[in-house]
This record gives sequence, structure tokens and C-alpha cells, in this order.
Amino acid sequence: HNLERTDPRICISSKVRRLNRLVANIFRKYILPFDITSSQLSILFILSKNEQGFSQKELSQFSVLEKSSLHRNLKRMIERELVSRAEFPTIKITEKGKQLTNDIIPEWEKAMAEVRGIMGEEGESALDIVLNKFT
Repeated sequence: HNLERTDPRICISSKVRRLNRLVANIFRKYILPFDITSSQLSILFILSKNEQGFSQKELSQFSVLEKSSLHRNLKRMIERELVSRAEFPTIKITEKGKQLTNDIIPEWEKAMAEVRGIMGEEGESALDIVLNKFT
């Protein structure tokens, strides 16, 4: 009975996941040469805006990443010397991390332009409205 009356095409979670994959694929295409994930780039952007750094808990909240995902990403970024825990428990971006972030920005801007071209102003405004409702 439940299966008959349910239409999975209207599932909000499914729509959000599909949108995430489609947008992530566009960004991935531009940042692929830098050997970094979108999550790692987000972390670098967050850290680059605060010289004082963040605790792992604060970074998890800002990035909206699960603790395990954040930990895994940070481990890889520390290995590449993009971020540092030298002042434990504070996590900071390194000079190498800043340089990589700076180098990626032109490609990130191209990805932003491509996504904006698809979404249009109306789509971007709608996305902002929905995101604000959840945050």
C-alpha cells in the first residue's frame, strides 16, 4: 500500500543529493589538476579567512562536515602541509595552503560562472533562500 502511493521522484533528499552531485561534478572538473577535493578546498577557504585558526569542532561546524570526514580530510591536508596543527588544538592554514588556495581561485571562479550560467540569478536566489531556512 505505501509503495503504491509513494513517488520517489518527489523526494527532497534525493533532489538535493542529485543537485549536489551535478554541481560537484562541475567544480571537480576545474579543481582536478590541483589534486584536492571540494571539501578540502572549502576547509582551505574557511581557514584562509581566519589567521587565528579554528578548533576541529569549530571547523566541523563551519564546514558542515561530519567529524570523521573532517578528520580524514585534515589528515590528508596535514600530510601535504596545507594545514598545520603545530599549535594544537588549533588548526591553521600554512603558507603552502594559502598559495594553493590562491592558485585555485581562478579555476574556482570558472566553476562558479558555469554553475551560475546554468542556475541563473533566480536559481541562485532560490538556493540562498533555502539554505538560509536551514541555517
